[in-house]
Amino acid sequence: MKPASFDYHAPRSIEEVVDLLGRYGSDARILAGGQSLVPLMNMRMASPDVLISINHCPSLAFIGDRGDGVEIGARTRQIEVEKSDRIGRTCRLLRKAMPFVGSTANRNRGTVCGSLAHADPSAELPAVAVALDAQFLVNGPRGERRVGASDFFVSELTTCVEADEYLQSVTMPVDPPRSGSAFTEVGPRAHGFAIAGVAARVELDGAGRCLEARLAGIGFASCAIRITPAERLLAGSDLSAEAVLEAGNAAAAFVEPGSDIHADAAYRKHLAGVLVVRALHEAAAEARARAHSMAEG
Repeated sequence: MKPASFDYHAPRSIEEVVDLLGRYGSDARILAGGQSLVPLMNMRMASPDVLISINHCPSLAFIGDRGDGVEIGARTRQIEVEKSDRIGRTCRLLRKAMPFVGSTANRNRGTVCGSLAHADPSAELPAVAVALDAQFLVNGPRGERRVGASDFFVSELTTCVEADEYLQSVTMPVDPPRSGSAFTEVGPRAHGFAIAGVAARVELDGAGRCLEARLAGIGFASCAIRITPAERLLAGSDLSAEAVLEAGNAAAAFVEPGSDIHADAAYRKHLAGVLVVRALHEAAAEARARAHSMAEG
């Protein structure tokens, strides 16, 4: 099928984008990578009257520093983030999650902010944002506002962004020195949406104990969620096999997933425990290696 007819605008500045959103409001949709929006339009599941393409707006294509975080603009392609040395050095959880996002062809066109704004409950990047408490810059006719990840995602395919606003950038916090991260998932096929996935980052103190653990999951609710009971259990632990297994059991008990054609609720609960354990072992090993390197240095 082909999409319904629509008007097309290609603004070249942030001011033009905001002006168009103020003019058209809920009749408009932002087009960046189009990896989710265009298929929905072709199937007539979405029929916006106006498309506002930000692909000719250079000020939205960047990876830059913002305080103690890395800021990513709305037009920045996923492949740019995947290959970025800055991201690889300072936000390893995001870097590790990128290869799980669709195929290389998808990532060549898709944007980080586009995936976050689409808010698919099985998408990987929302889990990274939730785990790291990312900060979202939303802009519109009433001005800019910053929103934390816990308030940005509302439910399936729904965020706090209003009809006349758009996600202008996202800022991911940089990694603490003695930290390690991991992303793992299970899905029905390569490069497809996951049945379930877990993003993890752990930080060690000077004695090698867990100072903080951050865990977020996809496939367990209507949007990405923090797995807080497991995080609390790990605080102050030595991240031993026993402690990690206990955290996995807590994760499985905590989540309340639904069933669909890909997996039932019982299997997803089981995966919560398995994936938390798997991610924590990888993240802990990396954190210990970094701590050892710091001690030797």
